[in-house]
Amino acid sequence: MSKIEFNKQKRDALLDKLTRYLDRELDCEASPLQAGFLLDFISEQMGPYYYNQGVADAQQLFRDKLEDAVYEIEKPFVD
Repeated sequence: MSKIEFNKQKRDALLDKLTRYLDRELDCEASPLQAGFLLDFISEQMGPYYYNQGVADAQQLFRDKLEDAVYEIEKPFVD
């Protein structure tokens, strides 16, 4: 899996959400630099888990859709 990278606008939005969360929920003030390091850590260490779960969910969706499509085109047996 390639490295997860965000454009400046998205990264700034994520950093803003992260710093507000840290302040509000954990009573921890983080500088933009500190929040950036935390975001990078989360992306690198936990991102693959979210990515793989998304792939598994998509795979199951395709299986379900394929099963429905096969059921629709099957010919009934005549006794």
